[in-house]
Amino acid sequence: MDLPRLEPLVVPPEGLGAEAHWVVVHKGHVVLGFEGDALPFGAEPPLGATLSRHFLGTIGGHGVWAVDIEDHHEHHDVPDVADGFELVNLRAVYGRVPEAQWYSAGRAEQIVQWSRTHQFCGRCGSQTKAHPTDRARSCTTCGLLAYPRLSPAVIMLVERDDGRALLAQGRQFPGRFFSTLAGFVEPGENLEDAVHREILEETNIAVTDVSYFGSQPWPFPNSLMLGFKANYESGDIVIQEDEIVEASWFAPDDLPPCPRGGMSIAGSLIDDWLTRSGQ
Repeated sequence: MDLPRLEPLVVPPEGLGAEAHWVVVHKGHVVLGFEGDALPFGAEPPLGATLSRHFLGTIGGHGVWAVDIEDHHEHHDVPDVADGFELVNLRAVYGRVPEAQWYSAGRAEQIVQWSRTHQFCGRCGSQTKAHPTDRARSCTTCGLLAYPRLSPAVIMLVERDDGRALLAQGRQFPGRFFSTLAGFVEPGENLEDAVHREILEETNIAVTDVSYFGSQPWPFPNSLMLGFKANYESGDIVIQEDEIVEASWFAPDDLPPCPRGGMSIAGSLIDDWLTRSGQ
């Protein structure tokens, strides 16, 4: 049996019932209910006053709504939530709720923050309003449309003929934690060129045989991660010190602390390599 998944929509379909899944977001947190293992479900969200609501789509025939908490909550680190509900960091939501709800929570966080930061036109400064049929905000004066921002980033695992893989400790990671290389795609650049450039910039390694692995929405804050595998061609490791603390070639049976499976495509890339290595 297929598991329920989010069916993305902008406009609620006719005949949709009143009960819905509610994704209440606040500064990278979402409200969970039902003993912390599901999004709140019912005719109204668990918090009363809200700044805005955004229809995300449906799960199992029920509507899914993103809810932005009213501005007066912004003066507090954590808003009050009703008994039986919990405010949870978005990263920690993974694994606690069904996968469709996890992706709904990430989608809600991005759309709410986009709506908050596009209340005025970037061209003429006039107020904007929600577009009736598109996921966009329209300027009430000049008509400029602003769509949610999406930042494509490539993430890649480089393998060597001796079975080792290239992992690096980025400066953004606390403690000694390694992962695959990654970076944002530049304007006018295709994905394969971005893979070559990022690996060369960060480690001085040239690669060949770049192949697509998979993709993952990554709502921290608004990325689309595009995964690739590549093979070592030439070069010795020279790290880009403002981005990388340490980089090295690691054997499958001698890994440093690194992502494994879970919510990140980096973990999926590493698990795929280990499986092919017989680990």
